[in-house]
Amino acid sequence: MAPVLAESLNRIPFWFLRHGETDWNAEGRSQGRTDIPLNSVGLLQARRAAKTLAGIGGIATIVASPLVRARVTAEISAEALGLPVEFDEDLQEVNFGEQEGQPMGDWYDDWIAGQYTPEGAETFAGLLARAVAAVNRATARPAPVLVVAHGALFRALRLAFGHEPNVRTPNALPIRCEPPADGGRVWEVTPAELAPE
Repeated sequence: MAPVLAESLNRIPFWFLRHGETDWNAEGRSQGRTDIPLNSVGLLQARRAAKTLAGIGGIATIVASPLVRARVTAEISAEALGLPVEFDEDLQEVNFGEQEGQPMGDWYDDWIAGQYTPEGAETFAGLLARAVAAVNRATARPAPVLVVAHGALFRALRLAFGHEPNVRTPNALPIRCEPPADGGRVWEVTPAELAPE
Protein backbone atom coordinates (compact mmCIF):
# COMPACT_ATOMS: atom_id res chain seq x y z
CA MET A 1 0.00 0.00 0.00
CA ALA A 2 1.62 3.25 -1.15
CA PRO A 3 1.55 6.42 0.97
CA VAL A 4 -1.48 8.68 0.72
CA LEU A 5 -0.80 12.18 -0.60
CA ALA A 6 -1.31 14.89 1.98
CA GLU A 7 -1.33 17.44 -0.83
CA SER A 8 -1.56 17.26 -4.58
CA LEU A 9 0.38 18.75 -7.44
CA ASN A 10 -0.60 22.06 -8.98
CA ARG A 11 -2.54 21.18 -12.10
CA ILE A 12 0.03 22.88 -14.30
CA PRO A 13 1.99 21.05 -17.02
CA PHE A 14 5.79 20.98 -16.74
CA TRP A 15 8.85 19.23 -18.10
CA PHE A 16 10.95 16.86 -15.98
CA LEU A 17 14.54 15.92 -16.74
CA ARG A 18 16.53 13.38 -14.76
CA HIS A 19 20.26 14.08 -14.70
CA GLY A 20 22.67 12.38 -17.11
CA GLU A 21 24.49 9.17 -16.28
CA THR A 22 27.10 8.90 -13.52
CA ASP A 23 29.59 6.11 -12.88
CA TRP A 24 27.39 4.91 -10.03
CA ASN A 25 24.38 4.74 -12.38
CA ALA A 26 26.45 2.66 -14.79
CA GLU A 27 27.53 0.39 -11.93
CA GLY A 28 23.96 -0.01 -10.62
CA ARG A 29 24.72 1.61 -7.26
CA SER A 30 22.31 3.71 -5.15
CA GLN A 31 23.46 7.33 -5.12
CA GLY A 32 21.02 9.23 -2.97
CA ARG A 33 22.62 12.37 -1.55
CA THR A 34 26.16 11.23 -2.40
CA ASP A 35 27.30 13.95 -4.82
CA ILE A 36 28.54 11.91 -7.78
CA PRO A 37 29.38 13.88 -10.98
CA LEU A 38 28.26 13.08 -14.50
CA ASN A 39 30.53 10.75 -16.44
CA SER A 40 31.43 11.26 -20.12
CA VAL A 41 28.26 9.44 -21.23
CA GLY A 42 26.19 11.61 -18.88
CA LEU A 43 27.65 14.80 -20.35
CA LEU A 44 26.78 13.63 -23.86
CA GLN A 45 23.26 12.69 -22.69
CA ALA A 46 22.81 16.11 -21.08
CA ARG A 47 23.86 17.86 -24.30
CA ARG A 48 21.42 15.75 -26.34
CA ALA A 49 18.62 16.55 -23.87
CA ALA A 50 19.49 20.26 -24.12
CA LYS A 51 19.33 20.06 -27.92
CA THR A 52 15.96 18.31 -27.65
CA LEU A 53 14.59 20.94 -25.27
CA ALA A 54 15.87 23.78 -27.47
CA GLY A 55 14.03 22.17 -30.40
CA ILE A 56 10.83 21.93 -28.36
CA GLY A 57 11.21 25.57 -27.32
CA GLY A 58 9.13 27.79 -25.07
CA ILE A 59 10.57 26.82 -21.67
CA ALA A 60 10.58 29.90 -19.46
CA THR A 61 12.01 28.68 -16.12
CA ILE A 62 14.51 26.02 -15.04
CA VAL A 63 14.50 24.79 -11.43
CA ALA A 64 16.99 22.12 -10.39
CA SER A 65 18.39 20.05 -7.58
CA PRO A 66 21.70 21.51 -6.38
CA LEU A 67 23.46 18.11 -6.44
CA VAL A 68 26.25 18.30 -9.05
CA ARG A 69 24.84 15.67 -11.43
CA ALA A 70 21.53 17.57 -11.68
CA ARG A 71 23.12 21.04 -11.52
CA VAL A 72 25.44 20.37 -14.48
CA THR A 73 22.61 18.73 -16.48
CA ALA A 74 20.46 21.81 -15.82
CA GLU A 75 23.27 24.24 -16.68
CA ILE A 76 23.82 22.53 -20.05
CA SER A 77 20.09 22.92 -20.85
CA ALA A 78 20.12 26.47 -19.52
CA GLU A 79 22.93 27.42 -21.88
CA ALA A 80 21.03 25.98 -24.87
CA LEU A 81 17.83 27.77 -23.80
CA GLY A 82 19.44 31.08 -22.78
CA LEU A 83 17.99 30.87 -19.27
CA PRO A 84 19.33 30.99 -15.70
CA VAL A 85 18.96 28.02 -13.35
CA GLU A 86 17.19 28.34 -10.03
CA PHE A 87 17.86 25.75 -7.33
CA ASP A 88 15.57 24.16 -4.76
CA GLU A 89 17.12 22.04 -1.98
CA ASP A 90 13.92 19.97 -1.85
CA LEU A 91 14.58 18.68 -5.38
CA GLN A 92 17.65 16.80 -4.09
CA GLU A 93 17.63 13.05 -4.38
CA VAL A 94 16.30 10.99 -1.48
CA ASN A 95 18.75 10.26 1.33
CA PHE A 96 19.24 6.49 1.04
CA GLY A 97 21.18 6.22 4.32
CA GLU A 98 23.16 3.01 4.62
CA GLN A 99 22.18 1.95 1.10
CA GLU A 100 24.15 4.77 -0.57
CA GLY A 101 26.98 3.36 -2.65
CA GLN A 102 25.54 -0.15 -2.40
CA PRO A 103 24.26 -2.17 -5.37
CA MET A 104 20.60 -1.35 -6.00
CA GLY A 105 18.56 -4.02 -4.26
CA ASP A 106 15.00 -5.30 -4.48
CA TRP A 107 13.76 -3.30 -1.50
CA TYR A 108 12.17 -0.38 -3.41
CA ASP A 109 8.64 -1.83 -3.34
CA ASP A 110 8.80 -2.25 0.46
CA TRP A 111 10.27 1.25 0.81
CA ILE A 112 7.51 2.79 -1.33
CA ALA A 113 4.89 0.88 0.70
CA GLY A 114 6.36 2.22 3.95
CA GLN A 115 7.30 -1.29 5.16
CA TYR A 116 11.07 -0.76 5.05
CA THR A 117 13.37 2.26 5.26
CA PRO A 118 17.15 1.80 5.17
CA GLU A 119 18.99 2.84 8.34
CA GLY A 120 19.53 6.61 8.28
CA ALA A 121 17.38 7.07 5.15
CA GLU A 122 14.38 9.22 4.31
CA THR A 123 10.99 7.55 4.15
CA PHE A 124 9.20 7.38 0.81
CA ALA A 125 6.31 9.35 2.35
CA GLY A 126 8.79 12.07 3.35
CA LEU A 127 10.25 12.15 -0.16
CA LEU A 128 6.76 12.29 -1.67
CA ALA A 129 5.71 15.31 0.42
CA ARG A 130 9.00 17.09 -0.30
CA ALA A 131 8.88 16.37 -4.04
CA VAL A 132 5.28 17.56 -4.42
CA ALA A 133 6.00 20.77 -2.47
CA ALA A 134 9.14 21.48 -4.54
CA VAL A 135 7.38 20.92 -7.88
CA ASN A 136 4.48 23.12 -6.73
CA ARG A 137 6.96 25.91 -5.94
CA ALA A 138 8.58 25.39 -9.35
CA THR A 139 5.30 25.46 -11.30
CA ALA A 140 4.31 28.67 -9.53
CA ARG A 141 7.16 30.29 -11.54
CA PRO A 142 6.69 31.52 -15.13
CA ALA A 143 5.63 28.59 -17.32
CA PRO A 144 6.53 26.32 -18.98
CA VAL A 145 8.92 25.09 -16.27
CA LEU A 146 11.70 22.52 -16.60
CA VAL A 147 12.44 20.61 -13.37
CA VAL A 148 15.86 18.89 -13.33
CA ALA A 149 16.23 16.31 -10.59
CA HIS A 150 16.58 12.60 -9.79
CA GLY A 151 15.22 9.11 -10.37
CA ALA A 152 13.82 8.21 -6.94
CA LEU A 153 12.30 11.69 -6.69
CA PHE A 154 10.52 11.02 -10.00
CA ARG A 155 9.23 7.73 -8.57
CA ALA A 156 7.47 9.83 -5.92
CA LEU A 157 6.13 12.17 -8.60
CA ARG A 158 4.86 9.19 -10.59
CA LEU A 159 2.73 8.24 -7.58
CA ALA A 160 1.45 11.82 -7.39
CA PHE A 161 0.60 11.54 -11.13
CA GLY A 162 -1.52 8.45 -10.42
CA HIS A 163 1.01 6.06 -12.01
CA GLU A 164 2.87 2.99 -10.74
CA PRO A 165 5.80 4.59 -8.87
CA ASN A 166 8.47 1.90 -9.00
CA VAL A 167 9.56 2.49 -12.59
CA ARG A 168 13.10 3.49 -13.50
CA THR A 169 13.40 6.88 -15.20
CA PRO A 170 15.91 7.05 -18.06
CA ASN A 171 18.84 9.41 -17.67
CA ALA A 172 18.55 12.75 -19.48
CA LEU A 173 15.25 12.10 -21.27
CA PRO A 174 12.89 15.12 -21.15
CA ILE A 175 9.44 14.04 -19.96
CA ARG A 176 6.30 16.12 -20.43
CA CYS A 177 4.06 15.91 -17.33
CA GLU A 178 0.52 17.08 -17.99
CA PRO A 179 -2.58 17.06 -15.78
CA PRO A 180 -5.62 15.32 -17.24
CA ALA A 181 -7.80 17.58 -19.35
CA ASP A 182 -10.92 15.83 -18.05
CA GLY A 183 -10.23 16.82 -14.43
CA GLY A 184 -9.41 13.24 -13.46
CA ARG A 185 -6.52 12.04 -11.35
CA VAL A 186 -4.09 10.37 -13.78
CA TRP A 187 -1.57 12.66 -15.46
CA GLU A 188 -0.11 12.17 -18.94
CA VAL A 189 3.62 11.38 -18.68
CA THR A 190 5.14 11.57 -22.17
CA PRO A 191 8.84 11.19 -22.98
CA ALA A 192 10.12 13.53 -25.67
CA GLU A 193 11.63 12.20 -28.87
CA LEU A 194 15.34 12.90 -28.46
CA ALA A 195 17.07 15.08 -31.02
CA PRO A 196 19.42 13.25 -33.39
CA GLU A 197 22.97 12.89 -32.06
